[in-house]
Amino acid sequence: MVFKRRDRRPIIQALGELFYPRGGWGRAARYVQHRLRRLPGTPETIARGIWAGVFTTFTPFYSLHFLVAAVLARVLNGNLLAALLATFFGNPLTYLPIGVVSLKTGHFLLGTEFEAGETKTLGRKFADAGADLWHNFFAIFTDEVADWHGLTIFYDEVFYPYLIGGILPGIIAGTVAYYLSVPVIRAYQKRRSARFQKKIMQVRAMAEEQVARTQVEQAKKDTPKS
Repeated sequence: MVFKRRDRRPIIQALGELFYPRGGWGRAARYVQHRLRRLPGTPETIARGIWAGVFTTFTPFYSLHFLVAAVLARVLNGNLLAALLATFFGNPLTYLPIGVVSLKTGHFLLGTEFEAGETKTLGRKFADAGADLWHNFFAIFTDEVADWHGLTIFYDEVFYPYLIGGILPGIIAGTVAYYLSVPVIRAYQKRRSARFQKKIMQVRAMAEEQVARTQVEQAKKDTPKS
C-alpha cells in the first residue's frame, strides 16, 4: 500500500506515546494551539467549540470524548474541529486532578463521603467493574450467575459522583477557556489578515510595476526612429 507505514511502531512504543507523545507534551500543546488559531470561522464560533471540548474532559465518558464534544459543539453551534482538538485538555497529565476535583465535587453535592485515600482504591474499583463485565458476558453463554456487585459499587461511588461533580468544574474551565481564547484568536486572525493583505498589495504593486515596464518598452518600440 502507498500510504502504509514502512516502519511499524512496536506496541510498547505506541502505548508509550499515548502518555508521552513524540517531542513531549509541550510540543503537542503548541501544535494544538497552532491548529486552533488557524481554524476557519469567527473567534466566538471557534471558542464555543473549545468550550465544548474542555467541558467534555470533565465527564467520565473517556472512550467517547470525541463523540460527546462533537454533540456539544453541534448544540452550541461551535466549531467541530475546535471541539475535538480541545479534548486534548484532558491527557495523562491532567486526568488525575480532573478526576479528583470531579469526584470530590460530586460526593459533596450528593452528600456522600470522599475519603482522602479513596484515590488509591479507584484502580481496584475499575478492575472489579471490568471483571464483572467480563464475567457477565460469558455468563450469557454458560451456566454462571451474573454478578453486578463490582459494577454497582463502581457506579455508586465513582461513575455517578464523577458525572454529577464534573458539571460545575467543567462549566468553569470551559468558560475560562472561552473568554481566554476569543481575544487570542481574534488578534491572531487580524494579524493573519493584515499579513495576507500586505502580500496582496506587494503582488499588486509588482504586477503594476511589470505592466508599467512593459508599457514603457512597448512605447520605445512604437516610437519612430529619426
